Amino acid sequence: MMRDDKKFMSLALRIARRGLGNVFPNPAVGCIVVNHGMIVGRGWTQVGGRPHAEVIALNNAGCLAKGATVYVTLEPCSHYGKTGPCALKLIDAGVKRMVIAARDPDVRVSGNGIKLLRDANIDVRCNLMYKEAQELNIGFFFSKIKDRPFITVKLASTLDGKIALSNGSSKWITNQLTRNWVHKQRSMYDAIMVGSNTVVYDNPMLNVRIPGLEYYSPVRIVIDRFGKICTYHNIVKTADIIPTYILTDDSSKVKLCKANYLVVNGVDDFLKNAMKLIAMKIGITRLFVEGGSILITELLKNQLVDRIIWCRSNKIFGASAVSSIGNLDVLAIQNLYNFKKINTLYFDDDIVDILESCRRY
Repeated sequence: MMRDDKKFMSLALRIARRGLGNVFPNPAVGCIVVNHGMIVGRGWTQVGGRPHAEVIALNNAGCLAKGATVYVTLEPCSHYGKTGPCALKLIDAGVKRMVIAARDPDVRVSGNGIKLLRDANIDVRCNLMYKEAQELNIGFFFSKIKDRPFITVKLASTLDGKIALSNGSSKWITNQLTRNWVHKQRSMYDAIMVGSNTVVYDNPMLNVRIPGLEYYSPVRIVIDRFGKICTYHNIVKTADIIPTYILTDDSSKVKLCKANYLVVNGVDDFLKNAMKLIAMKIGITRLFVEGGSILITELLKNQLVDRIIWCRSNKIFGASAVSSIGNLDVLAIQNLYNFKKINTLYFDDDIVDILESCRRY
């Protein structure tokens, strides 16, 4: 039974990933219904967070849910929202046993769904593959603890850490394989963020350009405190297709018609307040930052970088080129910004290092 539990939970985690990037502010959950060793139902969180994975899996299983074991990657909800609690739906379906990867991280409801199930005499096993479930929904867990999104910074640099020549030329530093992989990463995040200079100089689309994944283009967010973004920029012209937000500290600087704008209060803590605002107002839990040196440097200074995806080519630009990270004003070794390498990928001559902050929580 224990071996089967892990096998079926692994499958639940795998199908849960299908929701990443388009279910926020809800977590991406996977659910498998098993009866007499056979999968009779499966489901994952749908676009916008509804219906929940458990509802789809139970509907898929029908009468075969009675007496079944259900594997779910996150504790079933116990509160009334647009629909009734999933915990009650599982009870009404007559399931016999529940295997849950992780409790809900929201302290207001954590454990309530499990209590409902146990009170209904359902056998409940918790914390199977907990680490994998937490990593899958790191943004959801993180937002409940920190009140801001989990922030990943992507850097594309030369071997000597440069992101552009002195004349601003930067296309292309990394190869096509690396860029395709980055686009796939974009598709799994709720939002992508850049600074206004990136929009002005590069005029990017900030979408996903992999055939079949275009629908998974994340929400676009631009930091523009000085009113640099204009109606002729691509992100504004296509704001009716992909939701786009401009963050500013003064609404009078905004001169756009299609893009939404949010006013961030508190000039001194602009970035910290901006991150809390997009979590609260838009529901962003996973943020992918592809900004230039200025934005990334300020995020590091404010300890707002949780993960770095550093893509490096085999090119060298030299001292006159633009550095990927600016002056961090670090004057003592003990005050350095420390990151732990968790993985390295290779795409022909390109190297992609994935690092996480040593101050994760």
